[in-house]
Amino acid sequence: MSLFTQINNDIKEAMRNKEKSKLEALRAIKAAFLTAKTEKGNSGELTEDSELKIIQKLVKQRKDSAELYKSNNRPELFEKEIAEALIIEKYLPKQLSEDEIAIVIESIISDLGVTEPKDMGKVMGVASKKLSGKAEGRIIAQKVKEILNSLNK
Repeated sequence: MSLFTQINNDIKEAMRNKEKSKLEALRAIKAAFLTAKTEKGNSGELTEDSELKIIQKLVKQRKDSAELYKSNNRPELFEKEIAEALIIEKYLPKQLSEDEIAIVIESIISDLGVTEPKDMGKVMGVASKKLSGKAEGRIIAQKVKEILNSLNK
């Protein structure tokens, strides 16, 4: 079953169970999928990779908004955004721990034969593809920088 079909089924289930916040989060995913499908240059179908990127983007948006609400002392809006982020996150594959990410990055570095921090771009390109949907880009970049800097010491 495709992720789009699963989202549609979960929307129906949330409607039946009158789960308002879950319904809002699922409708946001569906709207983002439909928008991406109809964008200029798209064939009308989404790859699994592009679906995961959309979901990651939605989670990141919710978390960023939640931080803004928290810093502006708006706890009710903060709670709403966090709740939606948690619902949307359930559609992502299991996120890797920092140690697991480091192991993958170290193997990429050894495969590429990279020894200097100036080659971070090469490593990031491969790591981003390999870890797509399994880790946030910010954490990947942080680990790549950390590992490359430790090689020069």
